[in-house]
Amino acid sequence: MVAVVTGPVRRARTTVLERAADGSTVTATLLPGGLRVVTESVPGARSATIGVWVGVGSVDETPRLAGASHFLEHLLFKGTRTRTGYEIADAVDAVGGELNAFTSHEYTCYYARILAEQAKLAVDLVCDVVLDAVIATDDVDTERTVILEEIAMRDDDPEDTLADAFAEAVFAGHPVAAPVIGSTGTITAMSRSQIAGYYRRRYHPGQMVVAIAGGVDHGDALRWVRAAFASRLARDPEAGPAQYRSGRGRARALGRPLVITRDTEQAHLCLGVPSGNRNSPDRSVLAVLSSALGGGMSSRLFRSIREERGLAYSCYSGTAAYSDVGALSVYAGCAPDHLGEVASLIGRELLDVAENGLRPDELTRVRGQLCGSLALALEDSESKMSRIGKSLLVRQEFRTVEQEFAAIRSVTAEQVGALARQLLQRPLSAAIVGPYADADQLPAPLRDLVG
Repeated sequence: MVAVVTGPVRRARTTVLERAADGSTVTATLLPGGLRVVTESVPGARSATIGVWVGVGSVDETPRLAGASHFLEHLLFKGTRTRTGYEIADAVDAVGGELNAFTSHEYTCYYARILAEQAKLAVDLVCDVVLDAVIATDDVDTERTVILEEIAMRDDDPEDTLADAFAEAVFAGHPVAAPVIGSTGTITAMSRSQIAGYYRRRYHPGQMVVAIAGGVDHGDALRWVRAAFASRLARDPEAGPAQYRSGRGRARALGRPLVITRDTEQAHLCLGVPSGNRNSPDRSVLAVLSSALGGGMSSRLFRSIREERGLAYSCYSGTAAYSDVGALSVYAGCAPDHLGEVASLIGRELLDVAENGLRPDELTRVRGQLCGSLALALEDSESKMSRIGKSLLVRQEFRTVEQEFAAIRSVTAEQVGALARQLLQRPLSAAIVGPYADADQLPAPLRDLVG
């Protein structure tokens, strides 16, 4: 494992982070000015994905600017000082590529997937979008309307609504409890000058990682990126990369079920507890625990709730991990009349794994599932780019794929049971979207589980 470098940079530093059996190589260079460039060169690959990761997300926003990071994601594609929005789209479409972006609580990523022979074009386009956006007033007004529609779409989707509600329930008092998209009020009130000021203050090389994966050589990629960032790096050549944030606030469980009233045919339930952050030494153990509970058709909750009793179509578990907080959660969508029984079954499985851990055959299956899923997920240049870019931006150390496999395979049943007992000593948090006016209308087994 390689530790992430911070501090002033006076000359470029290049490190080979990983060499795989298939000949692919992960190489990282830290440039004066704090910009990090990481590539995964894959021999014979015909595609490449270029991503600019910016360590800016909703946790960086003031209450008045809630949703500004996501707003910027929309606006940066609308035009730069040298290209209009149409010219950007035309350049990518003309070579069969894809240009997109996404925003999270702690980072934003702008990326292009393209033929490897067109990788230089993609670097030019994505870096231009990120570094030189105009943010015109007319575009702000247009995208404001689009984002308000996006908020309405979120509100019409019970699972999306539930995800935001559960974050509010389990992370109360912490910035990640707020929705990335902002609110109708903040998006409506946000001015062009506020958004442009946020962009100027936050988007600097020390907050960025350029990640490129596919049929591209590291030396070529480095030249293209240096050219695209030349003027920015020259402004503060001895600056180092920003140390990734921690200690953004203290999270606390809300202490009561959070009910979002909707006239839906199903009740949508999310139950969970706080867990370790993304750099927790227990993160592989947590992954095994989550997968055993609800990670597939052979998982405990899927078998118990769907296969054996037919109480829900969708039932699964998951984890969320940030720089200083995290959570383990379980989701189920069922008929309101079945909500109490579903909650009881979830509680029963949580208690059983805490008391008894995992069976040997179960542990073997889950470890194999996680390793296989990881290997299959890294079959394309986009997923490779995401792994290396996010690792350099937000993790304290870089793990190779083989190190990830080894960490998963080393997890024991005793470790899973011990972590389950530790987590379940904490109060359960719950969010529910469905035809309930308040928590008093929830079935007693659910109220008892959370209370």
